[in-house]
This record gives sequence, C-alpha cells and structure tokens, in this order.
Amino acid sequence: MSETDPYEIVRQKLTLGPYSADKHEKTYELMKLFWNKEDIEILAHFPDVGQSISVKELVKITGKPKSHIKEILLKAAKKKTIAKFGAKYGLVPLFPHLLEAYFWAKQDTEENLRNAAKAFRYILKHPVAFQTKEVLKQRAKDWENLNFTTILSYEAKDRLIEINESVEVGSQVLPYEILENVINKNEKFVVVTCPCRLVGELSGDPCSKAPAEMGCIFMGIAAQLFLELGWGRPLTKEETIQYLKKTEEAGLIHNIPGGDDEILGFCNCCTCHCGILIPTKEVRVKNVNPSNFAPIHDQERCILCETCVKKCQMEAVSKHDEKIIVNNDLCLGCGVCATNCPENAIKMKKVRNRIRSIDGVEKEQQIYGNLVDGLWR
Repeated sequence: MSETDPYEIVRQKLTLGPYSADKHEKTYELMKLFWNKEDIEILAHFPDVGQSISVKELVKITGKPKSHIKEILLKAAKKKTIAKFGAKYGLVPLFPHLLEAYFWAKQDTEENLRNAAKAFRYILKHPVAFQTKEVLKQRAKDWENLNFTTILSYEAKDRLIEINESVEVGSQVLPYEILENVINKNEKFVVVTCPCRLVGELSGDPCSKAPAEMGCIFMGIAAQLFLELGWGRPLTKEETIQYLKKTEEAGLIHNIPGGDDEILGFCNCCTCHCGILIPTKEVRVKNVNPSNFAPIHDQERCILCETCVKKCQMEAVSKHDEKIIVNNDLCLGCGVCATNCPENAIKMKKVRNRIRSIDGVEKEQQIYGNLVDGLWR
C-alpha cells in the first residue's frame, strides 16, 4: 500500500512500546474488517496511540458533519476497535489491547469475529512472518520492564525449599512472587475468557490443553469493572483457588503484566496459542521474564514417570540416561512441574531477586493504563 493510503497511515500510528502493527497483508486484512472506507478516512486524522482527539477537532480537519463523524466513532468505540476517553477518542495497538477488548465485547458480526480470529491466529502462530528473530529479540530486550513475568503457581507454595538467610538473592519471598500472596490480598475475583484461545476456537484451531473459558483472572477494582461490563464470571476466593488448581493441572502458566505496582490480574497461558509465549518458546524471544524461582530435582525420589516432562510447556524438562534434566535457560520458573509431580521429587528454590519495576518506562506504562480505561469503559 502507498504511504498516502489511509490504512497505511493508520497502521503506522498503531505502535506503543514493544507492540506494533507490522506491515503485512494480515494486518491490513484486520484493519479492513474493523474499519470500512468511511471509517478509515476519519481515523487517518487521529494522532498516534497514546493521544486523543475530539469530534470538534475532526470536524474542523475533515469538513465532515459532526453527526456523521460521531456516528462512526461511537460505532467503532462500541466494537472496541478504538478507545473513548470521555468526549475524546484514540487509537489503540492491535496487540494486546484491541485483540482482547474486541473479542471480549463481541459487538461485531459473527462473520467478522470469525474472520478477525483467523487473521489474528495466523499472526500469533507466525511471529517471524512479520519481523526477523533479531528484531523480535531486540524489541523484547528494549522493553524488558513492560514484558510479562511468570508468577509461581498456587500449589507450588508447599514445595518451596527453605530459603537461607545468607542466600545472596535475598531471604524474603516478596508478595508478587507467589500467586497465593496475590490472591490473599483481594476479595473480589472474576474469570474472563482467554482471548488467545478464543481466537483459536473461532478460527477452527482450538487449544488441546484448555478451553478458552479457562481464561484470565482479574481482581479488585478490575474485577468490578469486568462485572459491570458483563465480560466475566464472578468467583469467590475459594472458587478462584480451585479454579487455579485446575489450570495448573492442565499445565497452564500464570503470567502477570510487567511494570504494575499493583497486580490486578494475570493470564493462564499455553505455548500453543498465547501471543507472548509462542515467540518465547518457538523463537526464544524473552517476552516473558522468568519468576524468581527454579526447580530443583531429587533424583532419589523420582520414579521417572515423566509427568514433569509432559507438563512443561517450555520443553525445559527432559529425560536423559534415566535422569530428569532441567534446562534453566528455557525454564520460566512457573512451578507446574513441581505442582504436578506425584512423588514430590521437585522443589522450587529462589535463585534470583528480580524486582518489579517501571523504571524507564513510566510514560508508556501510563499510556497503557489510559488505553485500558478507554477501552473497557
């Protein structure tokens, strides 16, 4: 497409931090599903992601009637293909914001939802079709503080090796390091359909590990917002704990967004559909920071049932010469291997002390928060 084509103009604006709408036929396919010719001609006058514009400003720029512009924008905002900030509107990145809100809202036609799912599924499955491995790796490195972080599984809390006070990485297990601590800080919970696995189901390529309904957990004020939108199913704390145990039995990995001072939600991810884990596993792009823990295997207790090998989605656990071997370069420290070991032959040990921080990315973090607010309200 030419640089003056409105779709190309908008595509170039759909970038925030590590997330961009890369130049590819599938990107244009998605954009044409979301916005027709009249829509895109208005959106081409929008500022970049992170900024907003009013109907009054658009009337002045385009010369089109206020009622016409407002009708287009309200329709797009209802479908969650743009964000609404009070009386203003703004563009959002295709990933992850539009992917999530569009399918959670389900305000488009069934045909468009399925066609969009097919395009998104292709993009998620083929990360190197859009960027080289080198570019993907550099992008993940540049935006490390905004990447997701794996959090230790709920059941693994009982399989921690006692931390010695002299351990260099620190003796204290911090609140954000273990899922149990995060759960205990909250009283309101909601489970929301996993958009990545929903894309798989709508496109005819479902996940074999878990259904889309085994999705993301949101807590506190985020849970209240999802309930008001009608996008999720409420859970009690006890139901949330039982739900998490089921996700861990399925081998799903708990990941939390990077850079938040307060954890309001987390994903339960698979490496076959997750937009952050597919490149992490297949291309070895570190879109996910490992937890502060690593598995320690007790060969004497082990009966070589290979449950840990089968459950490890990162393929970090393998069997060699009648021994179980853990590749720490591939391991995310999720604790799923320890959780599912029938002989308690795997313990989790604190091996690093990575602190959650938004240092250096405060501006992008604030924009992310604003976008979520603009899309979800």
